[in-house]
Amino acid sequence: MAITINKVDPAGNEFLAGLESRAKQPNPFLRAMANRPDALKNFIPFYASLMGPGTLDRRTKMILYLATSYANQCAFCIAANLPGGRKAGLTEDELQALENWRDEAFSPAERAAIRYARELTRTARAQTAREEMFQHFTHEQMVEITLVVAMANFTNRFNNGLEILPGA
Repeated sequence: MAITINKVDPAGNEFLAGLESRAKQPNPFLRAMANRPDALKNFIPFYASLMGPGTLDRRTKMILYLATSYANQCAFCIAANLPGGRKAGLTEDELQALENWRDEAFSPAERAAIRYARELTRTARAQTAREEMFQHFTHEQMVEITLVVAMANFTNRFNNGLEILPGA
C-alpha cells in the first residue's frame, strides 16, 4: 500500500478554511502544504504576486504554466490550470498543442516563451532559448517569465514529489 501525505483538515486551520471557502472546493495541494502553516501563509501572496497582474498578460502566463506542467507531467497542475488557460483565451487546439509539445499555433513571441519554459525546465539554464527571448520581451518581462516558470516547477515538484493528484 502506498503511503500518501497527510492532508490537513480545514476545520483545524482557519487560514486554509478561508482559502477553500473562497475557492468553493477542497484543494489537496493547499491541504498538503498546510502541514507547514507558515509556508502556506507565505506561499499564497507570493504566488498571487507572480500570477496576478504584471508586465505579461494572463494568456502568456497560462501558456508558460501549462508548458512547464506538461514538461514535468504534473497531473495536478495541468488539471488545476486548464480552466484558467481557457478563461485566458487559449483554444482547445492550443491546449492540445501544448500537451503534445507543438508550438506552431502560437505567435512568434509565445513560441519563444514556450521553448524557454521547456528548456529551463529540462536544463535549469535555458541558454539556447534565452537569446531568442530578448527579441520579444523586455528585461522586466524576462524576469517575470522566469519567475512564472520557476513557480510552475516548484508546484509541479511539490505535487509530483508528494503524489498529489487531481481530485485526491
